[in-house]
Amino acid sequence: MDQTTINNIEERCSSFLNDHQLNNLHKVLSDCLFEETKSYDFSDLSDSGLIDTFIASKRIEGCSEKTIRYYSSTITLVTTRIGKPISTITTNNLRRFLADYQGERNVSKVTIDNIRRILSSFYAWLEDEDYIIKSPVRRIKKVKTTKTVKEVYTDEMLELLRDDCCNLRDLAMIDLLSSTGMRVGELVNLKRTDIDFQNRECIVIGKGDKERLVYFDARTKVHLSNYLNSRNDSNPSLFVSLSKPYKSLKISGVETRLKKIGNNLNMTHVHPHKFRRTLATRAIDKGMPIEQVQVLLGHQKIDTTLEYAMVSQANVKNSHRKYIG
Repeated sequence: MDQTTINNIEERCSSFLNDHQLNNLHKVLSDCLFEETKSYDFSDLSDSGLIDTFIASKRIEGCSEKTIRYYSSTITLVTTRIGKPISTITTNNLRRFLADYQGERNVSKVTIDNIRRILSSFYAWLEDEDYIIKSPVRRIKKVKTTKTVKEVYTDEMLELLRDDCCNLRDLAMIDLLSSTGMRVGELVNLKRTDIDFQNRECIVIGKGDKERLVYFDARTKVHLSNYLNSRNDSNPSLFVSLSKPYKSLKISGVETRLKKIGNNLNMTHVHPHKFRRTLATRAIDKGMPIEQVQVLLGHQKIDTTLEYAMVSQANVKNSHRKYIG
C-alpha cells in the first residue's frame, strides 16, 4: 500500500469521519505502514508550540511585527475561547465562535473576515506541515462585506492644505506624502541621507523590511530642500519636531499635525493614509498600468492595490462617452 492509497482511503472516509477521527486514522495508517512517518503524533508539539512554530514561519516570510502580533493574539483568542485541542477543533466550532464573537462585540463583517482569514492561514499551514489532514476552515466561506468608496484628496484640497502650512517642515511633509504615496511609517523612518535630490527618489523600508524606491516631483524637491537647509540641528532624521531638542517625528506626531491643519480648514478625515490612496487613484485614472502602481506602493498582491484605487466616476463617464457613445 502506497501513500496514494492511504490518501484515497482518507478521502473516502472524510464524509462520515470528523477531523479528529481523520487525524487518528491517518496516524494509524501511517504508523502501521511507514515507520518514518511516526512524527505525526501531536504529542510532539503542544497547542502553544504549534502556534509558536506557525508564528515563527510568518516571521521568516517577512511579516511585520504588527502583523505577527495580530496573528498570534487572534489565534490564541479563538483557540482559548473554544477550549479544545487545536487538532480537534471542527468547522462548526469555528462557525459558532465567529457568530458569537460578532454578536457579543458587535464588530464589523470586515473584522470577522479578518479573523477567518487568519484562521485559514493557520490551518492551511497545519495541513501543509502534515499536522492535520484537512483544514476545518475550508468550508467557511469568505464573509461578504459592503465596499465603501473611500474619499481621496482633490487638487483643490491639496492646495488648501499646502497653503495652510505655517512652516517649511509641514509643507515638505505634505508634498512628500502626496507625491510618493509612501506609508507614514516609512516617512518617519527616513534619514536625511536617504534622499537623492538629483534623481528625485529615495529608498524606503516597507512592510516585511522590504526596500523599494519611491519618487517625488520637482515641487517636493524644492520644498524638501528648503526645509533641510533651514535646520540647525544634528538629528539625522528627515523630519523632526519644530522645537528643541528636535526629536525625530513619530507616526502620532504626523497624524496630529495633519489633523490640526485639517481642522483649521474645516476639512474632515485628514490623515496620512489618504495621500497614499489619492496617489493610487490618480495614477490609475491617468492610465498608469495597475502593475506599476502595485510596485510604486509596495503591495505584495495586486488585489490590495485595486482596493486602494477608487476610480473617478467622472473618468468612468468620459470613458463611456469615448468608447460606447
